Amino acid sequence: MKKIRIGILGVAGRGKSFFDNILVNDGEIVAVCDIWQPNLDTAKRTLGDVATYLDFNDFIEHEGMDAILVSNYFHEHAPFAIRALEKNVHVLSECISNGTMAEGVALVRAAERSNAIYMLAENYPFMIFNQEMRRVYRGGTLGKVLFAEGEYNHPLDPNGVKYIRELCPHSKHWRYQLPRAYYITHSLAPLMYITGSRPTRVCALPVVAPLEQENGISKGVPERAAIITCLNDDNSVYRVTGCAAFGSHENSYRICAEHGQIENLRDGSSRVLLNYDSWSVPKGREVHNLYKPEWPEETRALIERSGHGGGDFFVIKEFFDCIRENRRPEFDVYFATTTASVAILGHRSMLENGVPYDIPDFRNEDDRAKYENDKLSPFYNTLDGSEPTIPQTNFPEYNMTPEKMAEYDRKINTSEVE
Repeated sequence: MKKIRIGILGVAGRGKSFFDNILVNDGEIVAVCDIWQPNLDTAKRTLGDVATYLDFNDFIEHEGMDAILVSNYFHEHAPFAIRALEKNVHVLSECISNGTMAEGVALVRAAERSNAIYMLAENYPFMIFNQEMRRVYRGGTLGKVLFAEGEYNHPLDPNGVKYIRELCPHSKHWRYQLPRAYYITHSLAPLMYITGSRPTRVCALPVVAPLEQENGISKGVPERAAIITCLNDDNSVYRVTGCAAFGSHENSYRICAEHGQIENLRDGSSRVLLNYDSWSVPKGREVHNLYKPEWPEETRALIERSGHGGGDFFVIKEFFDCIRENRRPEFDVYFATTTASVAILGHRSMLENGVPYDIPDFRNEDDRAKYENDKLSPFYNTLDGSEPTIPQTNFPEYNMTPEKMAEYDRKINTSEVE
């Protein structure tokens, strides 16, 4: 089996978490790139004989590198993915694929010109219950999907200042600025993976409940969630969240179809509940079926230690298989930019109190032309120094003034919050 020689851009967080999964899938990490030398030093101690680069321009020229994993800041993946595709280097990109609509257009055009493969590194679809729901749904006994729900619920302890500081070290960091609609792939992508339905229209509304604690540390936006509704290309409907912070920590998915429904339980057990209408029960099933799917014995140990419920293992496996077999990934550039468009336009809908937006299909040049100059963004950009061009929230009293940002920076980095 051909070893895939891969380089990693960004090795402090997600990049580092993929080391083992790359190695067990017959990959070889040949180069790493990061803007912080201590991160490179740590990676070299872990990996041994690996080339290190502070400059991406040097990194992308590394001889014999087949592919790169793009795992830098959340909203800044596209420019590096485009550079790699232009050099016919395969790209596995963390989420989201593009921070602006214009970047989505440029990314698709680069992927279409390239001989290399582009894949979104979205891991939640590969969790065992989502793979089981796909297997059952694609088996046909439930009929056509009508409605589906996806939740990614990740509240943070507001008094856990050390952890907050690690995630969001300053007020211009993307996590502080993050609108709730943007971090959408963990709730949306599993539904698309299970059903194959593609969003074509989106509207969104906020769940507003500002989180203020005695220590004065709070997220930059007052929303706890974005409730996002998508009309799909087969007339089904999705209801998803971005990165929500209501209720308790969990991720859950439900597929409602013509003859019944299937969902994972919210108890952390990975159990699946499959219910059929009493008049539509297929042979070998009951009306109510509660069970826990299991990984194959021969790969269980590798999968279970890989992170994110086994998802990280399958992300690397699928990417490497696509390279070796020269086939298009399911999470290709069109899948990726569709999810990003739902995030970006869902946020705009929320800013306009739920006004719907059509989701472009970037296979079509007419749709691409409409957005090729659309660079609106709620984020500070570390690559060019640009500032946000649209608000992070629709509530002016919570806009991020210089005073509020300075207060966050003071409190998150002083002893008063230890």
